[in-house]
Amino acid sequence: MDVVERRISSCYAKPPWIFKGRQEFSFFFCSFSRTALYQIHLVKAATARAFIPKELRLVEAFGYTLGGFFLASYDDSPAGVFDELVVIAGTVWNPPTSCAWAARVLVNSDEACLHGRKEIGLPSQVARFSKKITAVPKGKRERTFGFLDTFRLGTSLSHLEDMVEVKVSKVDGAASADICSIKFRSDEMEKKLGNWMGPAIKMSLPSFSGNTKYFPNLLKYSCHLQCRVRPVRPAVVSHPLDNETDSEENHTSQELHENERRLSVAVMLSKPIIALEFKDLTMQVEAPVVV
Repeated sequence: MDVVERRISSCYAKPPWIFKGRQEFSFFFCSFSRTALYQIHLVKAATARAFIPKELRLVEAFGYTLGGFFLASYDDSPAGVFDELVVIAGTVWNPPTSCAWAARVLVNSDEACLHGRKEIGLPSQVARFSKKITAVPKGKRERTFGFLDTFRLGTSLSHLEDMVEVKVSKVDGAASADICSIKFRSDEMEKKLGNWMGPAIKMSLPSFSGNTKYFPNLLKYSCHLQCRVRPVRPAVVSHPLDNETDSEENHTSQELHENERRLSVAVMLSKPIIALEFKDLTMQVEAPVVV
């Protein structure tokens, strides 16, 4: 395998590229800082295969694979400040381990989008991230996941709490398309965990990319992460009613883009099994290599 040699995007120096998460992360809750959320879902294998090249073998069991999403906000990166949503279609074999496959990468930075397409081979698209915080009644004890109940992180609440909603829409010139709405509650979990930020960890996340119209070769690259991580209650993902604006694209192209969007939404709406909060995140992305 040879290191890919291409023109580096204007604001990006030579690799590795360093991204640092926001320390005061008002993106989600005003009461605490959160750099990123990594939420793992059970994704139908048939849905994941629509994104994954045929030469790669999907890691699956009983018709499902592990996918989900990674939602982050950076205040120090080669492209400056930007938000990112990575939709992870599934996991593929990379003996002796496995790699993630991104179905879609949405960023609110033209430079970050260009770099993802041209340098990493990612299916990057420019998007709009709209955020709002509203006070909503605290409900009775909600359904939670056994993993969180082990730590007594379920909710048994009354009165009001903050609900943070992040709406993500793909932008293409004058046209736009809603991808999803992601909602977080500022619940009792923060109080129970107190100032505990989770253990400091270092890990490497290998990923495949490429096979796009911007970069047809199949690539492999690594992300080295340093952060503090702890479990949190999964975010609630929903898909708003369609409200795309008219486009001048031909009907066949419209159908293709619409199918890709619906499959990405299906990944986001799949069943969450665990959510991890990342704080004090530093991510180092290595140059990809051609497989």
